[in-house]
Amino acid sequence: MNTALTIAGSDSCGGAGIQADLKTMTTNGVYGMSAITALTAQNTTGVSDIYEVTADFLKAQLKAIFEDITPDAIKIGMVSSKDLIIAIAESLKKYNGKNIVLDPVMVATSGAKLISDDAIETLKEYLIPMATVITPNIPEAELLLGEKIRNQAALPDFARRLSERCGNVSVLLKAGHLHDDILTDIFYNAESGKTLELSSRRSQTCNTHGTGCTMSSAFAAALAHGKNLDDAARDAKNFIAAAIEAGSRYTIGHGHGPVHHFHNWWQ
Repeated sequence: MNTALTIAGSDSCGGAGIQADLKTMTTNGVYGMSAITALTAQNTTGVSDIYEVTADFLKAQLKAIFEDITPDAIKIGMVSSKDLIIAIAESLKKYNGKNIVLDPVMVATSGAKLISDDAIETLKEYLIPMATVITPNIPEAELLLGEKIRNQAALPDFARRLSERCGNVSVLLKAGHLHDDILTDIFYNAESGKTLELSSRRSQTCNTHGTGCTMSSAFAAALAHGKNLDDAARDAKNFIAAAIEAGSRYTIGHGHGPVHHFHNWWQ
């Protein structure tokens, strides 16, 4: 069975973080493993507390995984401190990690900041250049490039320049923070130098907690199956669009709810 590893924080309400990652990987036919970077006290409305693991313990988790089950793909999510970022980079270099999908989690869907300021520069220096693809939303992309995104038309050039600034990694730039009825995410393939437009209709729902985690995990699952970058980007977009649409049929929690439903209406 194809395997994938998520390196991310735990979400106590189950809709984001490693819980979302493992559900997504399972649904996409991949055996999921996890290395936890932090425990969070959160629900669909926000994050109230974060308790980080130590860098040594994170390294111990990664050592245990790589010395037994080598992952076919790796998804990296919330890493909120400099020491943990360096620990991941050192471990992935040591064990030759491949097919790395980095979701540069800096701001939660609820608006909560999930990373320290000095960790952002460390992320850019150590981890992003190791990635196969990064999957920022618009606020995260703006932080990485230091510019504002004004509209949909600016996304393709922004994704290309973000790739160049970040060591020529591929970039899946998510458009969900724009207010258009049609959401067109942009995938810039650094290998081919070409851009894909990935469009879906905006669902009228507040069940969007964990959508970024889900999309990046679906991308990693596709890479674990041996798909090329363009096909993996299409699969990730189709999966999250269908999951959000399925989630629009329910009201869970107070304002936001998990998008993970295992009846495969989209297949």
